[in-house]
Amino acid sequence: MDRLTEIADRLAGIGGIAGVCLGGSRARGTHRPDSDVDLGLYYRPPLDTAALRLLASELTGEDVEVTEPGGWGPWVDGGAWLTIDGHHVDWIYRDLDRVHQIWQHCRAGRFEVGAQAGHPLGVYSHAYVGELALGRVLADPGGELQALRQEARHYPEPLRAALIANAQWETPFILAAARKGATGGDAFYVAGCLFRAVGLLVHALHAHAGRWVLNEKGAVRAAGELPAAPPRFAARAHALFAPPGTTPHALSAALYAADELTAAVLGAVT
Repeated sequence: MDRLTEIADRLAGIGGIAGVCLGGSRARGTHRPDSDVDLGLYYRPPLDTAALRLLASELTGEDVEVTEPGGWGPWVDGGAWLTIDGHHVDWIYRDLDRVHQIWQHCRAGRFEVGAQAGHPLGVYSHAYVGELALGRVLADPGGELQALRQEARHYPEPLRAALIANAQWETPFILAAARKGATGGDAFYVAGCLFRAVGLLVHALHAHAGRWVLNEKGAVRAAGELPAAPPRFAARAHALFAPPGTTPHALSAALYAADELTAAVLGAVT
C-alpha cells in the first residue's frame, strides 16, 4: 500500500488531477492475488497527459500508451494499462465535475444508461458515484474526494425509488417483447432480452438494499446475497441462459421461468 500511496501522490501532482482513488476488488478487500489494481484519476480539464506519459514510462521502464480523455469511450473515458513492479495497474480517468453532476442527478432520482465497449448491459451513470462510495481515497490534496465519498455513502432514496420503478415497468415489457422472438425460434433476440431483464432485477435488488452496482461482473451473485433476493436468485437467473434448446417451446419455457423470477423480485422490492 505504501507503493500505491507514493504513486498516487505523484499522480496528484500532475496538472489537472484533483485526487486518486483505489477502486475495484482491492478497495473492497475481495481481490485475488492476480487482481488488477484500479486507480481512478479524478481530473478537471486540461489534463496534462504529457506528464502522465512521462510518469508512466518512469514507473514501467518502457514507453506505454496513455490516452487523452475520451480515448476509451464516453463512459470509461480513458487512461492507461500498465505493469508496475510486476502488477497490472490500470489508470482510469474520471471527470470530477461530471461525477459531481451525476451525484446531483442521483439525489434527484435521475440516472441514464450509456453504451460502452466492455459493458454489455451498459454503464449506469450512478456507478460513477458508487466507485467513490466503495473506493479508498489515496490522494486528495483539496479534500474534495473524501467529502463527496462521505456524502455518497448514504444511498439516495430518490435513486432507489427510480431504479425500482424502472424495473417494474421495463422488465415485464422486455419479456413480453421476447415472446415475439421466441415464437420464431430467435434465440439471439430472446437471450438479449433475458440479459436485460436480469440486469434490471439486479439493479432493483441493489437499490432496495441501498447498495451501489458498479458493473455487470459478479452482480448476479451479489444480488442473490441481498436480503430481499428470492431463494436461489443467482442460480435461477443463470439457468435462464442455458435453455434445453432453441426451439420456440424451449425459449418459451425460459421466458416463463423469467416471469416467475421477475414476479418474485418485484414483489419483494415493492
